[in-house]
Amino acid sequence: MYKEKIVIKVGTNVMTNRDNKIVRPVLKELVRQIAELYERDIMTILVSSGSVIAGKEVLGKSKIKNKTQKRQVYSAIGQPRMMRLYYNIFHDYGMKCAQVLPTKRDFSPGVHRQNMINCVEGLLSEGVIPIANEDDAVSVTMSMFSDNDELASLIAQLVNADKLIILTDIDGLYTGHPDAESSDLIENVNPDENLDKYIKDSNKSEGEGRGGMGSKLDYAQQAASKNIPTYIANGKNNNTIIDIIDGNFVGTKVSL
Repeated sequence: MYKEKIVIKVGTNVMTNRDNKIVRPVLKELVRQIAELYERDIMTILVSSGSVIAGKEVLGKSKIKNKTQKRQVYSAIGQPRMMRLYYNIFHDYGMKCAQVLPTKRDFSPGVHRQNMINCVEGLLSEGVIPIANEDDAVSVTMSMFSDNDELASLIAQLVNADKLIILTDIDGLYTGHPDAESSDLIENVNPDENLDKYIKDSNKSEGEGRGGMGSKLDYAQQAASKNIPTYIANGKNNNTIIDIIDGNFVGTKVSL
């Protein structure tokens, strides 16, 4: 039986390059760290973006004009491709993974919520890594999460995770633009702290991801308010996850 469970969210901007192509070495480094945690009896629930980008790599430019329908098509094509990538990498480490595609109703009180808990806990008990992503192929309008930051926070709360790690393409929350010499990294944040003055347009993610720094902080604070320490860190750096677990953390920690 595992001794700890954590939720890791990896965003589109972490796993892609400037040309919006998936960078496989980033996924391999991610899985390598999850495998190391597994050897320590720490189980991971991975919340992974990437299905839309993966679909674009397969289909190319779509003729569909409607943006929502186009996203549905890209996701439906890309999701199995993402899982194949993860399956092959986890297999190299002698590990198993499983796909979980929740919608917002799965977190509402009642049978759907209990089914989600049973599914995730069952996979963890078998030593299988759940890989969750919003089911973009069917989730539209009211059934959508705002982004995978929200999904990761909800899953962390659902299973009472010991930690939530949100991987992005910058080191964390800064007092200004991350590239400015005058900006400082904010290392610790309280769940009820007002951070509006730090949420600048320059702190928002660019590219294909839906969630910016404001979204990450909102959902990090929600998880932290439930006594789940949450970390926002640079997923493009090697060993980031292990450093967090070992207490050698450089980034923004949100906790009580």
